Formats: sequence, structure tokens, C-alpha cells
Amino acid sequence: MSTKWVYYFGEGNKSQKALLGGKGANLSEMTNLGLPVPAGFTITTTACIAFTQSKRWPAGLEQQVKENVAKLEAQMGKKLGDDKDPVLLSVRSGAVISMPGMMDTVLNLGLNRENVKSIAKASGNERWAYDSFRRFIQMFADVCVGLERSKFEAVLDQVKDSKGVKLDTDLDAKAMAEVCDKFLILYKQLSGKTFPSDAREQLTIAINAVFESWDNPRAIKYRTLNYIPDDLGTAVNVQAMVFGNMGDDSATGVGFTRDPSTGEKRRYGEYLMNAQGEDVVAGIRTPLQINEMKNTLPAIYKQLMGIFDLLEDHYKDMQDIEFTIQNHKLWILQTRNGKRTANAAVRMATEMVQEGLINRKTAVLRVTPDQIEKLLHDQLDPKALKKASPIAKGLPASPGAAVGQVVFTSEEADKWRDAGKKCILVRLETSPEDIGGMEAAEGVLTARGGMTSHAAVVARGMNKCCVAGCSALSIKHHATDAKLGGRLINKGDWLSIDGSTGKVYLGQLPVVKPDVGGGVGVLLGYADSFRKLGVLANADNPKDSKTARQLGAEGIGLTRTEHMFFEKERIGPVREMILAFDKAGREKALAKLLPFQRKDFYGILDAMDGLPVVIRLLDPPLHEFLPHKAEEIKRLAQSIGRDYKEVEAKVASLQEFNPMLGFRGCRLGIVYPEINAMQIRAIFEAAVALKRAGKAPFPHIEIPLVGNLKEYMPLKTLVKQIAKETGAEGLVRYKVGTMIEIPRAALNADTLAKECDFMSFGTNDLTQMTCGFSRDDAGSFLKHYTQKKIYIRDPFQSIDTEGVGKLMKVCVGLARATNKHIDIGVCGEHGGDPLSVEFCHRIGLDNVSCSPYRVPVARMAAAHAALKFGTSVTEEVSMTARSKL
Repeated sequence: MSTKWVYYFGEGNKSQKALLGGKGANLSEMTNLGLPVPAGFTITTTACIAFTQSKRWPAGLEQQVKENVAKLEAQMGKKLGDDKDPVLLSVRSGAVISMPGMMDTVLNLGLNRENVKSIAKASGNERWAYDSFRRFIQMFADVCVGLERSKFEAVLDQVKDSKGVKLDTDLDAKAMAEVCDKFLILYKQLSGKTFPSDAREQLTIAINAVFESWDNPRAIKYRTLNYIPDDLGTAVNVQAMVFGNMGDDSATGVGFTRDPSTGEKRRYGEYLMNAQGEDVVAGIRTPLQINEMKNTLPAIYKQLMGIFDLLEDHYKDMQDIEFTIQNHKLWILQTRNGKRTANAAVRMATEMVQEGLINRKTAVLRVTPDQIEKLLHDQLDPKALKKASPIAKGLPASPGAAVGQVVFTSEEADKWRDAGKKCILVRLETSPEDIGGMEAAEGVLTARGGMTSHAAVVARGMNKCCVAGCSALSIKHHATDAKLGGRLINKGDWLSIDGSTGKVYLGQLPVVKPDVGGGVGVLLGYADSFRKLGVLANADNPKDSKTARQLGAEGIGLTRTEHMFFEKERIGPVREMILAFDKAGREKALAKLLPFQRKDFYGILDAMDGLPVVIRLLDPPLHEFLPHKAEEIKRLAQSIGRDYKEVEAKVASLQEFNPMLGFRGCRLGIVYPEINAMQIRAIFEAAVALKRAGKAPFPHIEIPLVGNLKEYMPLKTLVKQIAKETGAEGLVRYKVGTMIEIPRAALNADTLAKECDFMSFGTNDLTQMTCGFSRDDAGSFLKHYTQKKIYIRDPFQSIDTEGVGKLMKVCVGLARATNKHIDIGVCGEHGGDPLSVEFCHRIGLDNVSCSPYRVPVARMAAAHAALKFGTSVTEEVSMTARSKL
């Protein structure tokens, strides 16, 4: 049986997105619902993949396209390419995952120099006919042949100037016909070929162009930014054209069943009278709000609102709907789950639960961990806003705040981002080619466009602050400066923009972090009811510990004690200890540090009352605490009454060629046990004091960089000894464990687990040692590795599941085989990365730990993992771990 490459609308349904793409699946679904959808068919994503591999249509596709064109002609009662009254077609992309504006579209296909005259006469609307033809020529030249669009725009501008008009809509039929003639001449000059007049040749070329647009630079960039696989392909939707530019009884627009910026339950959207869809999306004209339609086209408005209600109820989600009105008849061209800001996503999810439209599980899955993270982005300081005066105001296209220096091109934005500078991308309007610059910039400001323009839609998807349609901004294409509110703005000038109000401020305004509460709190409460992983935080002081607890942390997964030693009153005793001649000298200096450490641990344990607190004993090499410049070494020598040369020699002797693998972690405790003894004593003394005050401290003492049980046992014995000496034994609940950072430790986890109460993967160091990458130096090449797909993601940002992850799986299986009750978690920054959290759930870890402000992200990611994958694979790993060794 031959492969089915083409599906006529109604043959598929919404469940077939992988095959028909999102647009094609929904067009079939709406056809089956009886909605007014223009006739058409979908060429599958598998056909695109076959074309991409061979650069030829697969066998059978040509015949199936012919058959479905015939069906379309029969349904519309018109023939493609007919000299007198042809059916005209749109050819659009439709990927599995929505990629707005990234791939190509061709409209009005089927027109040529001859039949445009017949259409003009038959329709009684000569201007519309020539307007449609000039759009087709320009779009075909750009999309199908690769000719520079701006050259055609320049011709159009010349004609408008010669006629003394500003807008395209001000050109009459004769002027539009002149534009078409000039476009055809320009096409031949630029391409060396006559514009094709055969409609079926046009269709073949257009289908190929849409296939090829899957691999255009902006689509590849978008997929890279959003981690969309390259092998999905795009479907191609061929559909009978309907026209919103046939006069004052025609229109085109985009609507949302709820507000995509705020999530408010209100119909939202924009439309343009006497226009085609590209005019709304491109932001070339400022559109009307959709609620104005009830005054101009009341019957159509009522019908459209009914369709909005039907589609939201059918899909159980906010819908983004494209529509066209042709001579008072409404047509629905597309529906899809609408892109929304993070704030809107949370509000919609929680309110839809309250309305009974969706359940709590769906609500949690509806909001991604990344959206939760974006909610934690900065806002302009309200106190500063009271004193500040905006110099301009546009449309609040995407909420949030952005502060940066002005750049005028996407290329500049990329360069400034790479140089570590924050910038605002200022444009007349954005286009799909600006995707990279928009991602690089802190925010976007445009002179043209509405709330559904390219800039607005893409910025909302990125959760980038955007102010669009700012009429006070005067700027030209390829500008090197602009006027904003009457002021001259140059590259490098500072702007602050508020995407929630549309206001623009000159200079740098301070920013503040938003509170996590309200709908977010409700949604995270839902998430907590589903997740299996515990979520802890990395915190080194009481303030961060309190913040973490407020954000939902269930304990501290990593307290880095070395961070406590750099304060002014502490660094002196630390250096004195390092430079001491003998143990007595070290103990004398450590006695000065003990009260500081005890106070530190008291505050953290108190903030986490009743919850576990993992405290890692001193980890970094000692030379990190010493000065390296001659003047600083001289001052240190003077402060401790030592000879400069002697101190200089000691500093030099502690330098290492590879500190990461050097004298650090448990190795310090083995050679200088008095260092760890001071810290352990401080922990237990603080815990005893809290216990006697009626609190419930729960310290977990973590021995770092262990690779051998014989390294671990002397320090565990030391912990037990000091617990007895301080009176903590039997009074304070505590645990002793290790950090798994060395591959040898992972491979000997069964031995270690017999003596450990807990293990915590230090995935930063484990990644360095497993991959052989230095985290400090890998930046010079890892970017190239990810671009070349050697690694899909930076392994320091997301766990390398095929290498580091495999080692973690083996470790978990071995550890649980000898100690089924052992607590195993992750404490590197991977603990806040959603994909890494998902992996940790799948291999059966007990918890993850991350920075305080990523705790809500980890909570949501853990819930997603539990809902998507159910129980972990711990038992499977346990059974197979030994065989893998």
C-alpha cells in the first residue's frame, strides 16, 4: 500500500499533530466541527522529511497533490489557473510545535498578468485584484526565489511618493496596476527569469519553498533556542484563499479567547478593515481592537464570539484564532493553543480549574517550569517609578521590565550580549529575521505594530519585555539613531522600558524581584501534591535560608562553609591558621573561628527549624584564602608578625597546577583533622543550644570529595566523637554522609552506602571529572560543541544523561542494593534545571537542591516529572547496576 502523503481537511483530527502539524490537525478538526473553514489539504511532515533528505518529492506525492487540488476545485466551484475566475491558494507551513513567523507562507497563488484582469472585471473590484497580485509577486519573489524584499518595498514607496500618498490603502486601482508592472520588471531584473504564469508550476515551487523553510536560518535559530528537534519537519497546508482586502465589508484579524498578556478572561484581539493577514502580523498598520467590531460588523462579531466560546470549550485551553471576513462572510483560518506570558499562563491555569474547565493535573502541566522561572524576573522599582517621568508610551505588548543600552540591529544585540552588555533592541518593526537579536536583548521597543504584531507575539513567547507601536519613536530602517519623545537617542544610550504599562524611561531605573504568591502559590500547591522529589535549597547564611523556606524549600541541600570565611573579621584567623607552623598554631587560630562558625550554623539551623540542613565541611584548596599580590602578602606578613619572604614562600608552596584535583575536600580533613573538628564542634554546639531552646535542628554533616571508604571513615569517626563530647549524641538528630563528586565514589557506592546515612551528587565536579572538562575553561569550546550537537546542551547547565547520568544511575543502584533506606539527592545547580530534575526523578533520587530563587522552578519541574513518568526506575537500576559493572 502506498504512503498517504496528503490529507484533505476533515480526513484528520487534532490528535494527529505529529503527522499533520499543529495547523493542519486543527484545520481538519475545525472542519469536522462544522466551522466555516476554506477548503484545502495538508501535506504531511513525513513528506517534508523525505524531501529534506533527497531534495525530491517522494513517490506518489505529485499524484496525491493533483487529486486533492481537484477536490478543492470541486468544492470551491473554481479551477486553479483558470483564465477568467480562478481559485487562488495560500501555501503555509505548519510545524508540530508552533514556530510563529519562523517559516514561510505564500498567499494569492494562481494569479498572473492575464487572469488578474479577468478577476478585476468579474469581481467589480479592480483595486483588490491588483493589490492581491502585487502582494503575490512580492511574496513569491521573497519566499520562493530569495529576492530581497526591501527592493520591492522601495518600488512601492516610490509609487506612493509619486502619487502623494502615505499608506498602501490610499493607492487606487490604476496605481496598484502600475506597482504590479514595476514588480514584474524588477523580478526579471533580479532573477533573470520571467515571473511564472502557470499556476501549477507556482504551486510546486511554493510547496518546495515551504519545505525548505524548515531549515532556514531563523527557523534553525528558533529551534535551537527552544530545544525543538530538527527532525520533525513541517507540514504544508494548501488552502483556498479568502480575502479581507476586498473593500470596507472585508477584514482580517487575530483573536484570543483570553488575554495572552494578563490571562484575564476577556475576548482579546485586533483586526484591520480592507487588509490581508500579513498586515496585522507585520505591524505595518495599527489595527483596531476586536471589541470595536460589534459597532462596525455586529452580526459577524456575534458569530465570531460564539466560535471563540466553542473552540475554547472544545480544546480546553486559550485559543489563538486567525479569521478573515470577505464581503460580510466570516472564515476561520486557524486555531491553536495561544502563546502567553508566564503571568497569564498561571492565571489561566488556576482560573480554568476554578471554572471546572480543566483539573489540577492539567493545570500543573499547562505551566512549564521555565514559565515559573520567568515569573521571578525583575520589575521596575515602584518607588523609582513615582519619581520618574516617561518620555514615551506605546502598547504594553509583553510585561516585565528591561533596562539596557540602545542598539538598532539584531547583529549589534548579539555582539553586545556576547560582550556582557545589556541592551534594548530598538526597531521600526521586527521581523522573523530578528529572532536572534530579540533573544540577545533585555527587551524590545518598536515604533510600529500592535499587540499581535511579530514583536509582541515572539517577545511574549520568550517572556521578553516588549513595548510596541510607540508612536513617539521616530526611526527608519538601518537607522543609527532615532528620536524618542522629541529627544535624539543614540546607540549606547540607556533606556528603561515597562512592558506592563508600555511606558519608556530615559536612563537606568532600579529593578526589584516580584513576590511569588497569589495564583503562583495556588499552582505550586497543586504541584506539591503530585511531585515525589523533595526540593531543597543551597544557602550559606540565615537570610538565604529564610528566603528559601518562604519559596517552598523543604530544607537546605548544601551549605558551603568556605563562603563564611571571607568576611573581614574572619579572613585574618583563616590565614593565620593556614600559615601556622604546627597543629598548636592551627588550633589557636581555629579557636578564633569557632564562635563565628557556631553563630553561622545556629542561624541557618534555626531558620530551617525541623528541616534537614546539609553542611559541607571545608572543600576548596587552602591557597584560595591567601593573597597573591606582593603588596597584599606584605600586609599579611606584617599583620601576623611574620617575615615577608617566609610568608611569600608558604603562599607559593600552596599553589597547585590543577587545584580541582588537588589538596582539598576530605584530603584537608585527613591531613589536618583539626580543621574539620572545629567545624563539626560548631555545628553540634549550635544544634545543642537550639535543642535546649525547644527547637528541632536536623544537621546533616557532609564529607566532601570522598573517593575511598578509607578517606570517609576517619572523618565519620571524628563526627561521632565530637557528637559525644558536645552532648549532641542522643539529644540531637543528625546524619553523616558524603558528596558524590568523583567517579570512583559512584562506582564504589555499594561500599560507601553501608556507612553513609545520605549521599548527594555534586554534579558540577562530577561533570568535570567524568567529561574531562574544566568548568572554568570549557566556555571557549562548549558553545561550539552544542552548536554542532556534540552535546545537545551545555553539560554544566543540564545533566549529561548519556555520560554523567549513566554513572549516577549505576551509583543509585549500587547504593540502594546495600542500604535501601539511604537518602540520595543532587546539590549542584543542576538541581534547578527542569530537564535535570526530570532525570533525577526518573533514576529514583529522593531530592534536588538549588539556589533559593529556583526552588519554585524545581517544585514545578518535579511535579511535571511525576505526572509524565509516574514512578521512578530505581528498582530497575538496582537490578542492572551490578551487571553493568
